[in-house]
Amino acid sequence: MASVHLLFLLLLCTMFVYHCHGACAEVDSDTEAVAGEGFKLGCISCKRRSEVEGSATVEWYFRGKGEADFVHIYTYNEEGPTIEHDHFSERVDWNGSKRSNDIQDASIYLLNVTFNDTGTYRCFFYRILFYENYEYNTVVSKVVHLSVVAKATRGTASIVSEVMMYVSIIGLQVWLLIEMIYCYRKIAAAGEEALREAANAEYLAIASESKDNCAGVQVGE
Repeated sequence: MASVHLLFLLLLCTMFVYHCHGACAEVDSDTEAVAGEGFKLGCISCKRRSEVEGSATVEWYFRGKGEADFVHIYTYNEEGPTIEHDHFSERVDWNGSKRSNDIQDASIYLLNVTFNDTGTYRCFFYRILFYENYEYNTVVSKVVHLSVVAKATRGTASIVSEVMMYVSIIGLQVWLLIEMIYCYRKIAAAGEEALREAANAEYLAIASESKDNCAGVQVGE
C-alpha cells in the first residue's frame, strides 16, 4: 500500500511540472513602433482554469489617430487567419498560439509599419470552455495604443513591460521550485513510512517465530 501511495505522489508531481511548463503570463504589449520596420502587437489572455478544455476565436480592430470608429482588420480561428481590411493586406502575420484552437496568445505581427498605423488596437477573445455537461462562453478584450516614430527610443512603458515579464518568469520558477520541494518531502515521508511498516512487519514475524519456537521447546520437555 505504501508503494502505491509513493507512486501516486510521484505521478502528481510529474503532472504538476508538466502543467507549469505550459504556464501563461499576461504581459502588456510594447506601444512604440519604428516606421519601415516590423512590430509585434501583443495580446495575451490566460485561462483561469488550465485543466478545462477550450476553443477561441480572435478578432482585431483598429481605430486610426483622429478617427471615431474602429474597423475590423483581422480574424483568427480554427480555419486560419483572415485579413479583413485593405490597409493591412499582406502586412499582418499571426504571432500567437500555434497548433491549438485553445488560443491564449493572440499576438500579431505588423510588417512594414507606416505612420498611418498609429492609433488604438483592440483584440477580442471569444472563448468557449467545455465542461462535462455544458459550454461556457466568455469574451475578453485587450487594448494597445500604438505610436509610430521615425527612430527607436527606449520608452518607460517598454522598460516596465520587460521588467514585468522577467518578474513573472522568475515568480513562476520560484513557485515551481517550492512545489517540487513539497512533493519531494511528501515522497520522502512516504518512503520512510514504508520502511517503518516493513520493519514493524519483520519484527512481528520474528517475534511470532520466536514465540512458536519457545512453545515447541516447552512441549518437547
